[in-house]
Amino acid sequence: MEKRETINNCGNVKGRMNRGCIEANTLAIIDSAEIHKDSQDAKDDRMDFLEAVRIASIVPENGTPPTKKMVEAVFQILRAGKSLELIMSSYELLNEIEKRFPRIYVSESSGNGSPELVVIEEAWLPFMVSLDVMSSEKETNRRKLRGLFDPNGFHELITGLAEMAYKTNSQRLDTKFLGNMLLFQYLVNVLEGDFLARISMYKESMNWNFLRECLINMLLASKRVNYRVLMKECLHTICGLYQDYAGIRNEPDSSDEHSSENHNTDVAIALLEVQRTTCMAMQKLIIMIMEIDMSKQQANMLGLTTRSDGLRIPLIEIILDELTYYRKILPRFLQIFNDPKWKLEIIVQYLLKYTAKPVRTRRSNGPSEDSTFLGVLKSFSDSSSAYMSLTSQQQLPGMPGCNEAVIDSLSLVEISKNVAAAFNSLREADKKIQISSLGKEALFTATMIISTS
Repeated sequence: MEKRETINNCGNVKGRMNRGCIEANTLAIIDSAEIHKDSQDAKDDRMDFLEAVRIASIVPENGTPPTKKMVEAVFQILRAGKSLELIMSSYELLNEIEKRFPRIYVSESSGNGSPELVVIEEAWLPFMVSLDVMSSEKETNRRKLRGLFDPNGFHELITGLAEMAYKTNSQRLDTKFLGNMLLFQYLVNVLEGDFLARISMYKESMNWNFLRECLINMLLASKRVNYRVLMKECLHTICGLYQDYAGIRNEPDSSDEHSSENHNTDVAIALLEVQRTTCMAMQKLIIMIMEIDMSKQQANMLGLTTRSDGLRIPLIEIILDELTYYRKILPRFLQIFNDPKWKLEIIVQYLLKYTAKPVRTRRSNGPSEDSTFLGVLKSFSDSSSAYMSLTSQQQLPGMPGCNEAVIDSLSLVEISKNVAAAFNSLREADKKIQISSLGKEALFTATMIISTS
């Protein structure tokens, strides 16, 4: 069940008057900053405004939720901020507001005790997305002027990050690039808050409408976005930004030694950490999309989807295609992508591209395990058997003598143990065997799952 609420009900006149007074007083500070434009006085006024919002809404234990105009003004400071102090302060305040006053959350119903999705109608949102494809162009343009992100604007932001990810250090040493990375992180935090609440309700009720109206789903469903290109740019951004803080950027940047003379040293120090957190935010976005893809596939099998949901290539297929055709980014992606569940799934699906498939006939009515973890393990064990003709190998799932009933009940931990066993078999077959970086990542991921079980 979904419930729409307002921040202040009609009877709370005092609360609405209080918020109105706070809004008028704080916005008066920011209005004076417009007079001074980019002067030091304007910067000081904007910092005073951010502090006023923090004192009114965040510092008190029962702080008053900021109005839409107040949050929008903070957001505009982040988007247009030209100093590191303004960018960092506005970014931190926006995240504090998002955490303290969530726009959407799951609560227990006072009636039957079942979970309920609560959406605060008056809460500000940095996106302008809708399932209504006939939305007014005039309304869209009006909201764009306020700096809100439509699907195309979100795509352009990621495109900009992807282009800068492979620039030289001195070219990226800029407050605008740093601000855009923090802007992206904030947008992902907003998307995550919406996603977590909705997928929780979907799993509880199996009502696809909860995820159909998810912000991420509506962003990606827009015809204004080239979905495949967008996902490729996400992948290349995470790999490009990873090079710096991992210390593996290949080409030397001769201008680095002069960069400190022309740029703020504080920006240079902050940039490395912000690049790392941007990679984490990009990974978070990728995982959420793959979770939606998996849930949509499940809903489709249950007949819960309609033609209006459209068709979308699963993100994992796009990732596999890119890792196949641009193999130089494969090690970087596997090193930065650290979610055990999805990392292992990507590795297995990648290996399946190079695994020989048995010939199936019309009489092969039973379910095939070739596209599962077990199929990969079987390939490993068969390869090592052919390599040394060993008869003393461990019995792995998929080999003769293995109980198929046990295979069906294997857990992720058990499968990970079998992955490790397969590598042990390979080592026994050839003491001098060289395990590729992909194999090492597969073994590392399996070992991590085992150690945390």
